[in-house]
Amino acid sequence: MHTRHREPQLLGNEGTLERMARILAARNIDPADAALPDDPEPYSPLDALLAGMPPRYQAAVADHPTVLDWVRKVAEAAVAPSRGARRQVTTGPSLLMAGVVGAGKTHQAYGAVRALVQRGVGVRWRATTAADLYADLRPRPGVDSERELAAVSRCPLLIIDDLGAAKASEWVEEITYRLINRRYNYELPTLITTNLAIRDLRSYLGDRVASRLAQMTTRVEFEPVDRRRYSAAA
Repeated sequence: MHTRHREPQLLGNEGTLERMARILAARNIDPADAALPDDPEPYSPLDALLAGMPPRYQAAVADHPTVLDWVRKVAEAAVAPSRGARRQVTTGPSLLMAGVVGAGKTHQAYGAVRALVQRGVGVRWRATTAADLYADLRPRPGVDSERELAAVSRCPLLIIDDLGAAKASEWVEEITYRLINRRYNYELPTLITTNLAIRDLRSYLGDRVASRLAQMTTRVEFEPVDRRRYSAAA
């Protein structure tokens, strides 16, 4: 059986363009309307970061000296996976921010991530409240909680907001220790906020977690000023 081979036709071929014009005309389509749109502007790394941030914190700016020092150290530790590639967060110090509700701890945490990106550092990150974290990791049918714990543990940069807000229990203490211990062992930067005073962490979290936090974090206690009330009054 003889097979007929047809030469491939390029889009720029004059006959092809004429046929396209006839098809569009037969369908009452203006060729100008059928033109491909201009390529969209590429997203900047900061745009990509903001797309994954809660709207409330998309304009967050880190201005606390200890937080800015943490940003500098993590940026300096960032490594490029290959020559010419963008530096990525790999290892680095952790930071524990303590203070009353509304003192600006969460604002500073998100601002710190923005500051890293603005320094040209790539960040694979994740943010969660402690309460949501425990809810996600609690064993239940159809969910591999161990796999989820491993994923959170390995995330290059993790924000844990409101540590100490969930009800204390042996299970909470065990999960917290396993998470913190893995991040401690692999020197993964972790931003932790808590409404507890630093002196009260041990009684809530237990000796093992408190000991790991003491070794892996720089601690900063925020002044008891409610920024949200201050902003509302202003």
